[in-house]
Amino acid sequence: MTVFETNVAQPIRQMGCPVDHSHPYGSQKTARSVEPTDRPLERDARGVWHVRDFELARTVLRSTTTKQAGFKAELLEKIPGTLTNPPILYMEGKEHLEQRKQTARYFTPAATDKRYRQFMTELANTLVAELQQQGQADLSKVTMNLAVNVAARVVGLTSSRLPGMDRRLDAFFREGVGEFRRTPRGIFDFLTGQVNVLAFLYLDVKPAIAARKRQPQDDVISHLVQLGRNDREILTECITYGAAGMVTTREFIGVAAWHMIEQPALRARYLAAEESERYTILHEILRLEPVVGHLFRRTTADLLLEQTDGPTVIPAGSLIDVHITAANLDPEVVGAAPQQLCPGRKLHGDRVTEMLLSFGDGHHRCPGAYVAIQESDIFLQRLLAIESLRIVQEPQLSYSELSNGYELRRFLVAC
Repeated sequence: MTVFETNVAQPIRQMGCPVDHSHPYGSQKTARSVEPTDRPLERDARGVWHVRDFELARTVLRSTTTKQAGFKAELLEKIPGTLTNPPILYMEGKEHLEQRKQTARYFTPAATDKRYRQFMTELANTLVAELQQQGQADLSKVTMNLAVNVAARVVGLTSSRLPGMDRRLDAFFREGVGEFRRTPRGIFDFLTGQVNVLAFLYLDVKPAIAARKRQPQDDVISHLVQLGRNDREILTECITYGAAGMVTTREFIGVAAWHMIEQPALRARYLAAEESERYTILHEILRLEPVVGHLFRRTTADLLLEQTDGPTVIPAGSLIDVHITAANLDPEVVGAAPQQLCPGRKLHGDRVTEMLLSFGDGHHRCPGAYVAIQESDIFLQRLLAIESLRIVQEPQLSYSELSNGYELRRFLVAC
């Protein structure tokens, strides 16, 4: 493998920001719209509350009087079969905390490093070698292959009857389950959606369940089998982890590569840095380009939010749209030039993480955050070390109704 040469040696916080900030529009690439900076909290004509301020957003996400209201809960309700226990994403209260406690061991830094680093490294080496051999590739397909296989290892989806689980999941998330309408198109969409679900169930999920019943492993499906979950309940958990662990990581790796290929100084800094500094760069990219742009909560009781101009009470039963992209740009927290990419920037506030709210916060914070960052880092180190790597076609940018975030497709790179 050809190595991208660099003589950069100083740590990020000593050398300052390695990114060229001369571009008049800033460095953010994926924002769907310009967020108003003068409306930290407002209620729209439909009665939906919009939160754009970082501290207010964190308060909502940490509140015990709100419940999950996003990620297309109705989509899972259309899957045929019996669902007694909801997926962990939709659990609340003590039941949710207990399940998070029991599954946390699959996602800790120690577990990730011990169980998955070697697999991630070997897979990344294979994918990058294939890219070099072919000379050109669609990076969005390469990253989907990577993200699906890593998440599958964590979840336990490793006994598929046929290859191509990444394509089956991609079809499901792209087309959904489909609305049943008494029109030719409506019937076709509904049947297509059911076929996508059943293909994933019978080719990927059921074989994994059968294998774990014969020989339990240290993974999520084995845990669910031990709890006595039925096939549909395990299927919905796999879909949930698929959305959270596969789709979102795929997009983040793509946008991180996009930034660093375009910014030679940042790319050199990343390749020269120790792991902690590489993570700082990745966290800053994620702050700027959160894959999930909005999180939704519904209040189960009146929620009091304190502002400088006085308190606001959001009534029970209200829908709250937490604007993650906007909250991550809050100048009171991130300082000057919030739309610029600047690793190692000084953050203001109590226990503010470098990626701010990109993995959520509170009891529904993404449990696989460390898995996603380590996986991204292992792959990007190898990809960006190809000296001749270049962008042939910038990715086509679109937006997902499932994740309320961006999608990058047909991202052609060559070496």
